[in-house]
Amino acid sequence: MAKLNNIVKFLNKELNIRLIPDKSRNGLQVKTSKDIKKIGFAVDACISTFEKAKKAKVDLLVVHHGVKWTPQKYKKISKKRIDFLEKNKIALYAAHLPLDINEEYGNNIGLCRILNLKNVKKFGRYHRFKIGYKGKFKKNITINKIANNLNKKLKTKCNVLNFGKKQIRSIGIVSGGGSEAIEEAVKEKLDCFLVGEIDHGAHTRLKDYPLNAIIAGHYATETVGVKALMPVLKEKFNIETTFIDNPIRL
Repeated sequence: MAKLNNIVKFLNKELNIRLIPDKSRNGLQVKTSKDIKKIGFAVDACISTFEKAKKAKVDLLVVHHGVKWTPQKYKKISKKRIDFLEKNKIALYAAHLPLDINEEYGNNIGLCRILNLKNVKKFGRYHRFKIGYKGKFKKNITINKIANNLNKKLKTKCNVLNFGKKQIRSIGIVSGGGSEAIEEAVKEKLDCFLVGEIDHGAHTRLKDYPLNAIIAGHYATETVGVKALMPVLKEKFNIETTFIDNPIRL
């Protein structure tokens, strides 16, 4: 059992919540008066996730995509979500860009570890920050082997865009909707680009450059960060943790 305030202070410090500008109002978004006996971790703050969290008897839910943003769009659905949490006394903590950027627990550094990359450096500028990473494989590898590894580790089904080199040595990574980094990958002469999802226009740009790409799923690529936090909080607060899996086909 732990105090909510102590968990929030720890997460705020570990993830540098106050130092990273974001449209998401990161940090504690919904309070509870209860002490925390069990923490759930999920990608999306939506009703179906909350229902699973309630069934799992979660007191605090830590997510990547929260319910409070600036500007606050879709106010009706946001209120519905907050009302559900408050009624069921479930607290909500959100970490969006801080959990993409983080050098220890972040989505993108976690993807680098999954691929066992070397010479890892910052990549993928988004406003003031580089939120992704680039790196090199120990030896040349095919795009299909990379995708198969991701399929297995992330339990996803990658869309492989085999537009460039047959043998890949370097790759740039931005989880979620990171297609703004395509041009940076081209400029840095990377062999491949790994991203969560892209739009129609990004597909044609990749083909025309040409640049290999692996579209691994917005949801799948952003399970990495919240999962990385689980053992940290479990050990720090001697508390039960669980991953609330609620995938969508993006």
